[in-house]
Amino acid sequence: MQSRNYLQLTLAILKPHVVKSPFVLQKIRDLIIDNNFKVVRSRRTMISREEAELFYKEHRDKFFYNRLLTFMCSGPSDIHILAHHDAIAKWRQLMGPTKVYQAQYNAQDSIRGMFGLSDTRNATHGSDSAESAEREISIFFKDFNIKKWRDNEEIFYNLGRLHFDPSSFVHTIDKTYMQNEQVMK
Repeated sequence: MQSRNYLQLTLAILKPHVVKSPFVLQKIRDLIIDNNFKVVRSRRTMISREEAELFYKEHRDKFFYNRLLTFMCSGPSDIHILAHHDAIAKWRQLMGPTKVYQAQYNAQDSIRGMFGLSDTRNATHGSDSAESAEREISIFFKDFNIKKWRDNEEIFYNLGRLHFDPSSFVHTIDKTYMQNEQVMK
C-alpha cells in the first residue's frame, strides 16, 4: 500500500506595487502556474490596518514596521493560498531572498530579483513554516478551514482533477469528475 503524498499549503501575497503593474502581475501569475502550484483560494483586497497589524505583529518593534504597514495598506494586494508538495520551500525559492539587493545579485531569475524595488517593496510574501501558513491563512481567509479542505478537497488537487479559471486566478474542482465517481459507486 502506497502512502498518501499530501499537499502543503502556503500563503502568497503579491504586494500593491505588483498589482498596480499588469505586466509584472501577469509574469508572476505565469511563474506560479508554470511551477505547478495549485491556486486553492484567491482574492484581491485592500489590506486593512488591523489585518496588517495582526499579520506583521512579530515586527512591531522593528524600525521598518510603520513603513511596512503603510505600504501594505496603500493599494490592493492579491492574496492566494497555494498548494504543492513542499509548497513553502518551493514558493520561497521562487520568490528569492527577502532583501532585494541580495536577490538582484544572487537570484536574478527570482521574483524579487526581477521585480523587487526595495526591502519593503520586495514584490511578494510567502509563509516561512507550516505554522505560519496556518496563522496567515486564517487572517486573510477567515472562512477557509484547512482540515475540511484536507478531508474534502485535497484529493482532487493532488490528482489534478481541477479546472483553472485564469480570470479569477484559481483552480476549482472538476465537478464532472465528482459526478462520474458518484455514478460509478
